[in-house]
Amino acid sequence: MGLQRELFTEDHEIFRNSIRKFLADEVAPHHEKWEEQGYVDRTAWTKAGELGFLCISMPEEYGGAGADRLYSMILFEEVQRQNLTGLGFGLHNEIVAPYILRYGSEEQKQKYLPKMATGEMIGAIAMSEPGTGSDLQAVKTTALKDGNEIVVNGQKTFITNGWHADVVIVVAKTDPTKGAKGTSLVMLERGDQGFDKGRRLKKLGLKAQDTSELFFENVRIPADRILGEEGKGFQYLMQELAWERLQVAISAAQAIETALDLTVEYCKERNAFGQPLIEFQNTRFKLAEVKTIAQVARSFVDDCMSKLLRDELDAETASMAKWWASDMQNKMIDECLQLFGGYGFMTEYPISRMYADARVQRIYAGTNEIMKEIIARKL
Repeated sequence: MGLQRELFTEDHEIFRNSIRKFLADEVAPHHEKWEEQGYVDRTAWTKAGELGFLCISMPEEYGGAGADRLYSMILFEEVQRQNLTGLGFGLHNEIVAPYILRYGSEEQKQKYLPKMATGEMIGAIAMSEPGTGSDLQAVKTTALKDGNEIVVNGQKTFITNGWHADVVIVVAKTDPTKGAKGTSLVMLERGDQGFDKGRRLKKLGLKAQDTSELFFENVRIPADRILGEEGKGFQYLMQELAWERLQVAISAAQAIETALDLTVEYCKERNAFGQPLIEFQNTRFKLAEVKTIAQVARSFVDDCMSKLLRDELDAETASMAKWWASDMQNKMIDECLQLFGGYGFMTEYPISRMYADARVQRIYAGTNEIMKEIIARKL
């Protein structure tokens, strides 16, 4: 479609074919059932682990493939291409695992990463709280030292993979008097006494993705469960955000392409007033707009990815990619849905589910309003 992409080698494309087949064979047939039950079966995780699709970018000594992040980019794209939005692999592979790799002790890396690579352990990160949203400096959850232990109290909400999670990186205050400088990352595990999972939250979209509340009541954990240095949590979070935001943009760019492909196919087959919809000038003009936006999004996101691989992607550019691509995703899917007419409103048509799934892209990983604030600071 359009310009030739220059990011990928032959090995990357071989991987793309294998992940595409796995998703078509092992995920797509079950996705509707998972949407109804509100979570993906754990068997999908263990199967992905067996085939080497989890923690791809982690070093081989910790069970990963030592692959570059282009392999993860391909995974994001292929999940979006088949509209299998229930999978929480992206967060597990490219947010939770990198935090452990970059900031964890050798003991922590050996304990968690190999089991995350097999799917035996599922990872989550707990930032958002009721009433704080994207304001990470305002977190109220505490992790206070008591002898050689840490006592965690508080609650989190909107946690992706939260219900399945075996290991959770929790953003908490180890010194509530110091604001951002009193923030640390602590590791909680399934089975820690006082760590409870609340209800699975029912959502507008991403219905197969398990999203839950987490509660901590006097959870006593060993002091060595702090990730990295005490008080450096906020700093660590800031360093990883550019990649997290680019992940949203990667999915958004692919979603626009997927919506376009579905809509072109539908408009060729569907007749109105004695001719296919594709023959009407309005239809062709709308699709021309979507195709152009898809190409611009792809070019911009690919450029951001090449910068990331060279460690040159700054917060400002990542924020631009996140807000603009997700904004265009919502607008272009809306245009495509309109061409489906009444069928576009029926959930049996993928475009309907894509419309609902797209909405959160403008909210998580920092709202688009916050993205504009970050960009504006550099004006």
